Amino acid sequence: MTIRVESPVGPLFVSEADGAITRVSWQAGKVGEETPLLARARAQLAEYFDGKRQAFNLPLRVSGSAFQQEVCAAMSAIPFGETRTYGEIARGLGVPAQAVGQACGANPVPVVIPCHRVLGATSLGGYSGEGGVETKVWLLRHEGAGGLLI
Repeated sequence: MTIRVESPVGPLFVSEADGAITRVSWQAGKVGEETPLLARARAQLAEYFDGKRQAFNLPLRVSGSAFQQEVCAAMSAIPFGETRTYGEIARGLGVPAQAVGQACGANPVPVVIPCHRVLGATSLGGYSGEGGVETKVWLLRHEGAGGLLI
């Protein structure tokens, strides 16, 4: 099942399978009936964008390799309003920073798994969501991490 959720960074399409959120995307999918879990996701996203929620409490299922899952777990551990660099995460996992960047770009559940909180050592790095780096900047400013950007 997939639902459309309006947000300040554009419409998000949130998908559920087998009792877990599996995807958040800016790309339209076939929208279906809202399940109780998708209703929870909609409510938590609204609270996040309204500045009333700093952490999501949703069951997630990250598809991909064990490495992809490790990077997603490391991103999920970054507190609201804080950032880490690709290199910091890479050192913690014992891998090259470029591999972490690729895994961040393949994050299947952006916003909920906060890949926007991961920056390059000397730049913002990229962002795979709609709007690219502008969306990343919006999310960081929304969380109060934007002071480092201007």
